[in-house]
Amino acid sequence: MSTSQRYWRTAVAAAAMVLGAASIGGAQKADASKGKAKGKTTPSASHFKVTAPDFVSKGRITLAHVYNGMGCGGQNSSPALQWSNPPAGTKSFAVTMYDPDAPTGSGWWHWVMYNIPASTTSLADGAGNGRNAPSGSAEGMTDFGTKGYGGPCPPVGDKPHHYHITVFALKVDKLDVPGNATSAYIGFNLNANKLATARVTGLYAR
Repeated sequence: MSTSQRYWRTAVAAAAMVLGAASIGGAQKADASKGKAKGKTTPSASHFKVTAPDFVSKGRITLAHVYNGMGCGGQNSSPALQWSNPPAGTKSFAVTMYDPDAPTGSGWWHWVMYNIPASTTSLADGAGNGRNAPSGSAEGMTDFGTKGYGGPCPPVGDKPHHYHITVFALKVDKLDVPGNATSAYIGFNLNANKLATARVTGLYAR
């Protein structure tokens, strides 16, 4: 084989490789575009949002939602919540309120409500105290030793505590937990069954 023939065959092979790579790249871009187009019609975890309209400037929690006891004189009413765009496949919701700043070594669970129907998009003020709670929903034990909502009551002089209210979109209709389950036990099951979470944080100090 002459030098010119070998050069010609090498050039043809190189061109074929370039064309093949271009075809693969084009197919990958087309698939990515299809995925983005689907994302426009199907809610994803990143679109799931929750708001707490009762919280005032910079997320401060008012006395209406502060605990009544342990030196605190609030009305202990759970705040209203509104959420939107849960991911596809959501079969129920759950709500938790947790203070990581509590001086306990393990934080403080203030509220756990679960088995909230998938058709629900909000909780009214006081839903955690048995007023207008969603039909079929249940509440777990808090670190106050009782079920239902227990508001903020941080030590006097502490910096503002952060109260994380998290809405879980779940892939199950109901959680299979005992009626006396602790918040941590329920939390384990929530994380095992979550599709997405949305969070709003309130601040309170005294």
